[in-house]
Amino acid sequence: MNHFSFEYPWLLGLVFIFLFCAKFCKIKGRSIYFPHLDSLFLGATKHSYLPMLLKWLGIVLALVALASPILTTEYSNSKKEGRDIVLIIDTSDSMRQQGFDVNNPLKNKFEVVQEVASDFVAKRKNDRIGLVTFADIAFVSSPLTFESKFLQQIIQMQRLGIAGKRTAINDALVQSYSMLENSKAKSKIAILLTDGVDNMSQVTVEDIKSLIEKSVVKLYTIGIGSTRDYDAKYLTQIAKAGNGEAYGARNSAMLSQIYEKIDQLEATEIDDKKVVKHTYLFVYPLFLSVLLLLLFVYFRTMKGV
Repeated sequence: MNHFSFEYPWLLGLVFIFLFCAKFCKIKGRSIYFPHLDSLFLGATKHSYLPMLLKWLGIVLALVALASPILTTEYSNSKKEGRDIVLIIDTSDSMRQQGFDVNNPLKNKFEVVQEVASDFVAKRKNDRIGLVTFADIAFVSSPLTFESKFLQQIIQMQRLGIAGKRTAINDALVQSYSMLENSKAKSKIAILLTDGVDNMSQVTVEDIKSLIEKSVVKLYTIGIGSTRDYDAKYLTQIAKAGNGEAYGARNSAMLSQIYEKIDQLEATEIDDKKVVKHTYLFVYPLFLSVLLLLLFVYFRTMKGV
């Protein structure tokens, strides 16, 4: 952003002194030494306003130069520290259950999750986000990416039963942590969403807890549906091991609130630095002032006007 100002604006007030002198400080030298000089040049003198215009423009520009005009330019250098986030979404057969959205009871859990997860991705402008889906098996549906629109399309392309019907939470966590292991981001986050109990993983509970405790990845867990549907105690234990939080959502509104809360807790850090550049412009009015005053002298002495 550019801003124009004067370093010494009070000097512009000197123009009133020049105006005062022009009005009341008349030169008397001509009448003292040559009292009849005007009558001698009466016929030869050409009346012109040009010298007067040159003189006053030169004076005004000289005062503008003395006031030191400055053009200030501000540059904003924002350093945004994004996060690497992996969304871990349950696609098991239990996600077909309807009635999770009170406004649209025909929607099943998975359809609601797709909408809420897409909204979450749309808000994270400066983060890389990946997607792991799981049921009988767990697989990476999308690697970490900044392309939020692409990831939203991937989320909408997911289908129930694509990975089987049962639930392999621990295997999904291993896939997610493996994805984040090579990440160079200072902040790494995994968000697990499930409505079931692990009944299919190849990885044991002890192994997954050990992995979570040793990792720098922060883990948030979300159980959706009735508390009878998922193992709240287990989700709380692994979230605590991952220095995160465990949540429960009985309906779509609560699920949206949970994602919003996580979004606020993991806000992107922004380091705003402003660089100010001052450009001094006095040389331009000073040059014009000297040029105009020289022209004034030229017309007065050489042209006789």
